[in-house]
Amino acid sequence: MAQVLVRDLDESVVEKLKERAAQEGRSLQAQLKTILETQARLVSKAEARALAARIRRRIGARSQTDSGTLQAEGRRR
Repeated sequence: MAQVLVRDLDESVVEKLKERAAQEGRSLQAQLKTILETQARLVSKAEARALAARIRRRIGARSQTDSGTLQAEGRRR
C-alpha cells in the first residue's frame, strides 16, 4: 500500500481531526484514511455532468410534469 506524508498542517486542524477520530472510536491515522478513501470515491463534477447529460439524452423530449403540480395533487388525496 502507498503511504502519504502531509506536512505543515495547522495544529488546530490536527486537534479537530483527533477529536473527530476519538468520537468515531478510531485512531487519527484510521480517521484520516477513512476521510481520504471517502473523498476519493466521490463523483467529480465532470463525471456528474456527464451522467446528467446521459440522463437528459435518455429522457429526450418526453413530457415532464411540474413537481409542484404533483405535490399539490398529493396533498389533495
